[in-house]
Formats: sequence, C-alpha cells, structure tokens
Amino acid sequence: MEVRPGYKLTELGVIPEEWEVIPLGELASVAAGGTPSRTNAKYWNGDIPWITTSEVDFYKINHAEQFITKEGLNNSAAKLLPSGTLLMALYGQGKTRGKVGILGIEAATNQACAAVSLKHGASREFIFHFLASQYDAIRNLSNTGNQENLNSSLVRSILILLPPLPEQRAIAAALSDVDALLEGLTRLIAKKRDLKGAAMQQLLTGQTRLPGFRGTWEVVEFGEIASIRNAKVVASSTPPGTQCVELESIGGEGCGRLLMSTDAAGMSSKYSFKKGDVLFGRLRAYLKKYWLATFDGVCSTEIWPLIARDARLCGGFLHLLVQTDDFVNAAGVSYGTHMPRSDWSVLKRFPVQLPPVPEQIAIAAVLSDMDAELSALEARRDKTRALKQAMMQELLTGRTRLVAPHGGTP
Repeated sequence: MEVRPGYKLTELGVIPEEWEVIPLGELASVAAGGTPSRTNAKYWNGDIPWITTSEVDFYKINHAEQFITKEGLNNSAAKLLPSGTLLMALYGQGKTRGKVGILGIEAATNQACAAVSLKHGASREFIFHFLASQYDAIRNLSNTGNQENLNSSLVRSILILLPPLPEQRAIAAALSDVDALLEGLTRLIAKKRDLKGAAMQQLLTGQTRLPGFRGTWEVVEFGEIASIRNAKVVASSTPPGTQCVELESIGGEGCGRLLMSTDAAGMSSKYSFKKGDVLFGRLRAYLKKYWLATFDGVCSTEIWPLIARDARLCGGFLHLLVQTDDFVNAAGVSYGTHMPRSDWSVLKRFPVQLPPVPEQIAIAAVLSDMDAELSALEARRDKTRALKQAMMQELLTGRTRLVAPHGGTP
C-alpha cells in the first residue's frame, strides 16, 4: 500500500506522521460508579445528582433524574465526579452501550457508567468527539453472552488517534461549534412541539375556537366515525415495487415521520393502505408511532391503517385525534403482556369531541402549518448531523488538517 508523504500506516489506518495511536488507558483513568442500597431511604433523594446510562447520549449532561445523599455516596461504590468528566455507557437498553457524554455538573454515576478522567496532554473535547466517532467499533468490543456489556478494561483498551495538542483543540472547537448548532436546533424543536401540543389541547377540546366558528360539538364513539382498512394482502398479490412500512419505519415519540420504507417483495401477510390513511402503531401504543400516508402501499399488521368511515370526519382531523394523549392512553388498554397490542373493541368506544367538518378542516390547517415548521427544523437538524459526520470522518482521521503540519500549510 502506497502511503503519501507526511503520513504513516498504523493499526488504525493511514494517519499524519506526527499523530500517535495510544490506548485510552494511557491517557486516562477509567472507573465505574455504583448504586446505593435501594432499601435504605437515607441514601436517596438528597442533593447529589446521580447519573444513569439513560442520560448519556453524546451531549453535555446538565441534569439528573435521580439524586442521592452524601451518606448514600459514602456507603456505595459511587464516586463524586467533577464537571467535565467524560462518561461512557458500559451497558443499558437498546443502543445505549458505547454512548459517551460530558458531565456539565458535579455528579455521581451508577455502575453502568464508566468515568474517563483524562491526564495532561489530551483535550477532553477531542477525546469525546473521537470516542463518539468510534461508537460502532466500541460496541463491537463488548463481551459475548446473554447481555453484551463493556467493562473498564475494554474501555482502557480503546485505541485513540491523537494529534498534537494544538490540533486536538482546533478539531474539538470545529466539532463543538456544530454541536452547539445541533443543541440549539433540538431546543427549538422541543419548544415548537410544546407549542403544538398546547395548541392541540386548546383546539381539539373546543377550549379555543377559531374565528368564524361557534355552536356546540357532538360527542361520538371513535368506532362510529373511523375504522381499520382491513384489507390484508400477500406478496404474490402485490405489484412490483410496492413499498412496505414496518413499525420501525415510523418515528416514535410523536414525531409523525416516516423514516424509511422497503420493497414488499417476499413479505408475509400485510395490510394494504392508501394515500391519506392514518397509520397507527398498535404494538406498544405508548411509543406514539403514527404517520399520515403520502403514498399507497402495505404495512405490518402491527400497524392499523385508520380511515374515516363517516362523512362527519375528515382525514386531517383523524390524523390529529391519534396524536392526543387521551387517544394514546385509550390505545394503551391492551392485550398481551410481553407484546402489548391495542384492543379495537376498547378503542372503538373512545369518546371523541367532534366539530363540524368545516371547523375540522380549519383546525387541521392551523396545526398542519405547525407540523410543516417542525418538519423544516427537523430536516435542518438532519442535514447538520450529516455535516458533522462528514467533518468527523475528515478531521478525526487527519485527512483534512486544521493545523499546519511541520510549519507547512494545512
């Protein structure tokens, strides 16, 4: 393999000559935290923030969901860590393992978090960004068994590409600027979602009426005005190129976005849906998975394609109804313990406050405008995330230099 001048071949690939490959354990001490006894009330609800892996998510950690007392700290393996300490999730639910964060507060952690305390000669922000870029590789380091975990020894063994300190700081500053933009967009999106939620609460209950509308609303059962498009299909009966929407294809937590779709070839039995149907995830309804279909296709039988069955209901208003907390709670009355599924016999009796169709259309238009604004912000955030990934690929490997090597030009 030919290596261009100024670069060298290492176990992590081709890197600039003045960069080093160093195990993290030579740059930092690594230690897990601990959990005070849950049976001793004196150990809990104090004033010491206690961080778990659910709060480690590639950003600065400024808040804790749980708190312990000094007595709890002193009688457990938990340690009080200074602000600025790097944390890595050793294990946890789903994709938690391998995530990193930086403490923005003084706090303790549980045993599922590794505290990475850097020595001199390494930029904390640079190491944070490098570890974040190695997320998939770090997850692959974990042990095999019933639950794949990392441990402190494995974390110490992680190889770090280390430029000279001035270049570390320059790279970290560039990536941190993008992080600041991402955090700002995330806060703005959360604020806009809260505003939409408040508007829905007012408009869908009649507490606030749009100009030009008055009169009483009727109360009907959901099953009177809506139904499931109960049209099951199999692969042999679908045209080539038919798109399939699985439950994981739809964004959760009320984002209302389709993340992906796949070709229906080779699929098992599915529901057919049409453009304008409201797809609602019936498995674990609390995940709030819904989508207003923008094309014809097929979907998992874990998704209900909901349609208006009565002229008193318009599709846009149906889309709003499934987003309300009251509807999601009603859909949460389920059967099945491990795989809870919504029960139509219960949900069809859900009471709906139903305005006249012209008012439904007006309400849907107002909230659709808010959705469009949210979608634009989310698209901007997605593009910014993609930009950061591209920057990480260039800057953290030395392909693009921000600091001139050996007095030359970057």
